[in-house]
Amino acid sequence: MPVWCCRCSLAGHFRNYSSPETEGQILNSLVQYFGDSFSRKVKAMPLVEETSLPEDSALTLPVVIVGNGPSGICLSYMLSGYRPYLSSEAVHPNPILHSKLEEARHLSIVDQDLEYLSEGLEGRSSNPVAILLDTLLHPDADFGYDYPSVLQWKLEQHHYIPHLVLGKGPPGGAWHHMEGSMLTISFGNWMELPGLKFKDWVATKRRNIKSDRVTPEEIACYYKHYVKVMGLQKNFRENTYITSVSRLYRDQDDDNQDNDDISIQQLQMEKSTFIKRNWEIRGYQRTADGSHVPFCLFAENVALATGTLDSPTYLKVEGEDFPFVFHSMPEFGAAISKGKLHGKVDPVLIVGSGLTAADAVLCAYNNNIPVIHVFRKRVTDPSLIFKQLPKKLYPEYHKVYHMMCTQLYSIDSNLSSAYASFPEHHVLSFKTDMKCVLQSVSGLKKIFKLSAAVVLIGSHPNLSFLKEQGYDLGHNLNQPITCKGNPVEIDPYTYECTKEANLFALGPLVGDNFVRFLKGGALGVVRCLVTRQKRKQHLIVERGGGDGIA
Repeated sequence: MPVWCCRCSLAGHFRNYSSPETEGQILNSLVQYFGDSFSRKVKAMPLVEETSLPEDSALTLPVVIVGNGPSGICLSYMLSGYRPYLSSEAVHPNPILHSKLEEARHLSIVDQDLEYLSEGLEGRSSNPVAILLDTLLHPDADFGYDYPSVLQWKLEQHHYIPHLVLGKGPPGGAWHHMEGSMLTISFGNWMELPGLKFKDWVATKRRNIKSDRVTPEEIACYYKHYVKVMGLQKNFRENTYITSVSRLYRDQDDDNQDNDDISIQQLQMEKSTFIKRNWEIRGYQRTADGSHVPFCLFAENVALATGTLDSPTYLKVEGEDFPFVFHSMPEFGAAISKGKLHGKVDPVLIVGSGLTAADAVLCAYNNNIPVIHVFRKRVTDPSLIFKQLPKKLYPEYHKVYHMMCTQLYSIDSNLSSAYASFPEHHVLSFKTDMKCVLQSVSGLKKIFKLSAAVVLIGSHPNLSFLKEQGYDLGHNLNQPITCKGNPVEIDPYTYECTKEANLFALGPLVGDNFVRFLKGGALGVVRCLVTRQKRKQHLIVERGGGDGIA
């Protein structure tokens, strides 16, 4: 099947990121490839066979971002030329940090030494740049203060770096698919992105603002509006599905000979002969009529901002694929909305001890559906998320935790009650007659008849478009990438993957599951790209000029 590729003779211009005419050139060219009117525009594009590889004249984007959630949005914002500066009258409550900021007040944070600025800072992220930007945006937030940001954002269009953001749905990513009735775990202002206060936006949407916490539906609408109001739409393409992100190789002794697929064995045998080319991104865009239009893009850098909600984690037990076993809140919520569980006498089994499982408990409880709640941990386990949430701010979650601790199942328990807690239990199997077998930590087995089961024990990203599905990128090799257990291993200040040059990862993929911290990833990536561009320009000057980047 033919595939359309980005290719033209503008390579020299595109590689000069800071050129003032670059933005208009790249946008005018890329509109052809991702425009709305496919039937008319695809005909005007050069077609190549899907097996073809790019020529040296192929248009190569500086950056392609995979994922259009808050991580991808924030990265696009900074790549578009928005720069954070210390506000003229701002005083950070951390005197040491403020003193460092004063040393280079005239420079944007992007142009400063992030390692120096973040030294000594502490916070609820394992990534120092994430902590740095969070403490600049929300000073002393973890101590309960609501200090204003010390940053002022300025649009400097000459810093625009051409890029595309590819997402399956509208900007906002997974927030468009979350259960709309549940409150978010973070305060509304912690969910906001730079340059647009969430409180200001939500004030135009709500009549009464009773809580600082908001629904996922509101957050999704905010992110979609953010892309529009910040003028980022030109960089975003919806309904795109990535099938492959791979490296290309060429013979460094002969740049003009044809490129062929190189086997891994050949590469290992002739490691010194071949050098890495840019990234090739293949996929398809789904049109309004449901048809698929394949595409092929080339990029110098790829940023992974997919989040980790693509694929639910399974128990891997017998019968888990039966239709009465759900693995997400939307599935469970849809079953309730359609009345499938209305009037059922048998309880719903909910597996998991995190906030999503707690949401499911609340959802069932509020719909008068009896619950069997099974989880492996002890109720006193200090790692339970409920122990990290203030009771006054999260009363509904503490209600669930209270039930987990006090409404323990016993032989004398009445399962017709609204809720029964099964700590230190796990599921052995599901049966065709809608029964499940549980086993306690002591080995005692119990069998219960169910109306449904909801397994909510975490999720992991779908990185099937990468070689080895990204298993080679984590801290633990040959293990799937997860937010908590095995995030992508990165340089802590550039967010570049330590095992793959010019491949970046940010957000939940690197352990930053809260929006307030993922913004630091965008800062690290842009700082890295800008620094490298300056070095390359310096080399060109030293060598007496020349086209492109040395």
